[in-house]
Amino acid sequence: MNASPASADSLRAALAALLDGLPPNRAAQAVERLIANYRGTTPTDAPVLRDRSDVAAYAAYRMPATFEAVRGALDALRDAAPDWEPRTHTDVGGGTGAAGWAVAGAWEEEPPRTTVLDWAEPALTLGRELAAGVFDAEWRRERIGAALNLPASDLVTVSYVLKELTEADRVALVTEAARAAQAVVIVEPGTPDGYERIIAARTQLIDAGFTVAAPCPHSGACPIVPGTDWCHFSARVSRSSLHRRVKGGSLPYEDEKYAYVVAVRFPVTPVPSRITRRPQIRKGQVLLELCGPEGLGRDTVTKRHGPLYKQARDAEWGDAWPPAD
Repeated sequence: MNASPASADSLRAALAALLDGLPPNRAAQAVERLIANYRGTTPTDAPVLRDRSDVAAYAAYRMPATFEAVRGALDALRDAAPDWEPRTHTDVGGGTGAAGWAVAGAWEEEPPRTTVLDWAEPALTLGRELAAGVFDAEWRRERIGAALNLPASDLVTVSYVLKELTEADRVALVTEAARAAQAVVIVEPGTPDGYERIIAARTQLIDAGFTVAAPCPHSGACPIVPGTDWCHFSARVSRSSLHRRVKGGSLPYEDEKYAYVVAVRFPVTPVPSRITRRPQIRKGQVLLELCGPEGLGRDTVTKRHGPLYKQARDAEWGDAWPPAD
């Protein structure tokens, strides 16, 4: 049993301690530069995180959001395969280890052994410090590209990494993840281009013999017509004081939009359909946008549906529909 469970609260506490003593202006400036890079369109073949100040700013600003997005994908995997438990986990391009925290929290009773691979040594060093006493991990410097050779693992996570790579390196990375893993979880920003990268990876994984466990209720072609919409979800993230300084907002939270795919080599039970937009609650009815085995559709749940109406009112974006009994 870990001395300190890997949770959103324990991560925030560790990050608050990390920022203690770092000049606020320096952290904010580093975050602004990193945001500009994050929103850019040019893949990079060099580490984005250059020194400890960059890494501290990145960790404080992005780790909580990455944690929540990855945890959302892992929760969907656990729903589809409740009896499956990974014993080994490799996090590709894991930086300061947010996905490692999410994995350790998802299987809290017996967390898998994690290997974090990244090309930025300062990120690995700081990630090791943050995770000390929380989960067991090896932190290894590797260039994330076509030459990457992954260890055989039950679970491979790739979160917010594909955007940083050339198209050839993306294809090579997904191919290697498919070779090495029993389950692959890929998370990207919830933007149209992030969705396109997820769809490309999804196709690769299916072609490699994987079954889609989530978010899709099937392993067939995505029913969204290219260029008309994109599939993405939302995770609620508590804002730190650094978030509020950089963004100038007053709300204590923000919503992280993300796209993801979970694909596996073992039996799973996908959801019957998934809610793909925030439910719209009207007087006496709830409007649901759904994706199911037959494609995109809508469902209107009214008071006449009895208990199902209350479940619809409580349903959230990304939930299975109808709910399990």
